[in-house]
Amino acid sequence: MYEKKPCAACAAALVTVCGSLLSSTAGAADQQFDPIVVTATRQATRSDELTSDVTVVTREQIDQAGQSTLEQLLSRQPGIQYTANGGPGTNSGVFIRGAASNQSIVLIDGQRISSATTGSAALARIPLDQIERIEILRGPASSLYGADAIGGVIQIFTRQGKGPTRLNASTGYGTYGTTDTSVGVSGGTDVVSYSIQAGYLDTGGFNAVHNKANSYYNPDDDGYRNSNLSANFSGRWAAGQEIGVNLLASDGTNRYDGNDFSSLGAAKNYNSQQTIGSYSIYSRNRLNQVWTSTVRLGRSTDAAKDYAGSVRTGTFRTDADIASWQNDIVLPVGEALLAAEYTKQEVSGSTDYTVTERTIRSLLAGWNADIEKHRLQFNVRRDDNSQFGDETTGSASYGYQFTPEWRAHVSYGTAFRAPTFNELYFPPSAFFAGGNPDLKPEKAKNTEVGANWERGAHRLSAVFYNNDITDLIEFRPPTYAPVNVSSALLRGATLTYDGRFSEWGLGVVLDFLDPRNEEDGPNKGNRLARRADQQMSSYVSRTFGKLDLRAEWQLVGNRYDDPANRNLLGGYGLVNLYADYRLQRDWALFVRANNIFDKYYETIDNYATAGANVFVGVRYAPR
Repeated sequence: MYEKKPCAACAAALVTVCGSLLSSTAGAADQQFDPIVVTATRQATRSDELTSDVTVVTREQIDQAGQSTLEQLLSRQPGIQYTANGGPGTNSGVFIRGAASNQSIVLIDGQRISSATTGSAALARIPLDQIERIEILRGPASSLYGADAIGGVIQIFTRQGKGPTRLNASTGYGTYGTTDTSVGVSGGTDVVSYSIQAGYLDTGGFNAVHNKANSYYNPDDDGYRNSNLSANFSGRWAAGQEIGVNLLASDGTNRYDGNDFSSLGAAKNYNSQQTIGSYSIYSRNRLNQVWTSTVRLGRSTDAAKDYAGSVRTGTFRTDADIASWQNDIVLPVGEALLAAEYTKQEVSGSTDYTVTERTIRSLLAGWNADIEKHRLQFNVRRDDNSQFGDETTGSASYGYQFTPEWRAHVSYGTAFRAPTFNELYFPPSAFFAGGNPDLKPEKAKNTEVGANWERGAHRLSAVFYNNDITDLIEFRPPTYAPVNVSSALLRGATLTYDGRFSEWGLGVVLDFLDPRNEEDGPNKGNRLARRADQQMSSYVSRTFGKLDLRAEWQLVGNRYDDPANRNLLGGYGLVNLYADYRLQRDWALFVRANNIFDKYYETIDNYATAGANVFVGVRYAPR
């Protein structure tokens, strides 16, 4: 294993480097496009007018990810770490500011996806080929999106169409026998826009469990294959009147190492087939000069089937029907948000839950304003859950523009996580007392302060946060029945710089996290499991005419695999390389090499990660 890197020295280096870089750019262009962000306010807002901590991942950055998973791409963004039980397609999750994977929300085109039994979204089943952009909102957001937004929100936007009809395609081959191919067509006018994208991924993978002494060990490779499709259509029959359809479907099967403790045990071929889907229709209508109404109806699905050899061992399915009505109203000062939502979640499969559905009725209101140098945002939301009653959350933030380049913000917000069906109703067994229908939601209170500097193509930010979580749900021995007993404190800081100097690009992210168990008992003061307290992600890029080069360096500190902090997982460092050569205007040859020094590391004890690997491909993308 590898020892923890001295990231305090990295911080000092970042300040020194950025100081010299910023002073050298006084003559740089002062105009830089600020992306429009929706997730932070549920209304289209320029990123430099926000009072929250947000990152936008563009299609160009996604193209540079190569043979990477969505979770790995996210882990290179500020404030995010990830874990995985092996290679592509296996169980995985991300921590936003140290919050667990079931303490954050994932949206696809405005619609939430997750399993109501585990509480987490199947990020491993979302293909990068289908994504146009990603918005990451860090910090509590239950006042905007309801239950589970303790750590933040990840919103994924699938590919959209505009301009003349265009075909796009990409195919490549890499290590572990990996092939990845996608093809699509898109276009649009002032009246109609459309996009259809299809993809297929197949990889032989590697052995997920490397420890031969582990009862799950099986020396075979654990491969993964995935078929996926997205479609978007919108029509505008008059100014301010739009109706549209969004669709994403992904079906994947992965092999994994398991053991049913039969005579064959781990020698069996275990695999899991999982399908996720998000389907919605919306109508956005400008009713008058100040009032825009958006109605959305949709369904999301998460369905999994597990097999040991040819025998099906389990079936798990979540269907969520969602209806929302949002009203955006321009006021003499600022803009108001008024919305109502209805969600019905239903679980089915091989597990005999005593309750199989629940409904959530929600009302929310908000106000955003940009008054000279002052920026304000207030939100409040009431969720009525048929299982545990009402929860009210709120948030308030204030920002001030000191100069055209410097701005700062301070915010406070509350959030909660709803207990899952597993935690509430999972049937008892010989080793488990069963779910606890009396569980209360987990609750969080977060304070945050941040500062941003922007000039031309350069961005520098520092954010400090303190998130106090109570009523954490824990499975406690000897019965392992879930109870509200734990509390935790997530505090930390994120420092980022991103900029461009003529043909050079440079970016650095430093994360310092102190994720502590605050409950009285033997584990008080211990670090929460599988969270590193320090992490750095950086890149440098250079353009030589038709050739683009990029190098990435990521350092992750050590972590404990258990709440008692007895099982230490060493820190690690990864170096990745990317090259893109434009053969013609619309054609590009690309290659990505990940973990080029073949570092061995683990994000979960006993589970292997990818060694040195290369992926080479060709892309057709009309400009």
